[in-house]
Amino acid sequence: MRKPFGNPTVGARGLYATIVSSLGGTPRFHRASLIRQAAEALLTEESERGRKVVLILDEGHLPDAEQLEGLRLLTNSEMDSRSSLACLIVGQPTLRRRIRLGAFAALDQQVALRYSMTGMDHKETAGYVAHHLKIAGRSDTLFSDDALALIYQVSRWLLRAVNNLATQSLVAAFADNKSIVDESSARAAVTEVTTK
Repeated sequence: MRKPFGNPTVGARGLYATIVSSLGGTPRFHRASLIRQAAEALLTEESERGRKVVLILDEGHLPDAEQLEGLRLLTNSEMDSRSSLACLIVGQPTLRRRIRLGAFAALDQQVALRYSMTGMDHKETAGYVAHHLKIAGRSDTLFSDDALALIYQVSRWLLRAVNNLATQSLVAAFADNKSIVDESSARAAVTEVTTK
């Protein structure tokens, strides 16, 4: 069963309510009983249905301290002997630094696996852009080598930045009636993206 957790900033109560409703329950009104209800729903899912719940929290750098503590408490329901909840927290590089702060020491100690994506190199950046163009139905060359080199350099090899710069480069080329994104189109995109 999949249910998206669309807004990671709903607070601890929102986290508990989402878990309860995702597992078929009706969230209780009072927070203390809702916390207990969420923990019981997780245990029931594992013990009676044989399924471990996996919570994927995207934009994990956004939740407040109370929500992160609530998440830690849910994963610690059996005093570290076992947990009926597995959690994958995905976020920007600031997430790693934030969790290492003293206020989150208990959560930091519960992290079993850490992974940080490194940026792409120039060849991977060009391949990434070409892949997205192919998905969009364009297989011929649309970006010049100079434009891709500038996008690579300015994006600091990060996917979201590559996406933004490539999109703005396409807009700039279209505005100038060009059939290919050249370096000047990419420079216009850099100006647009970096001056916001």
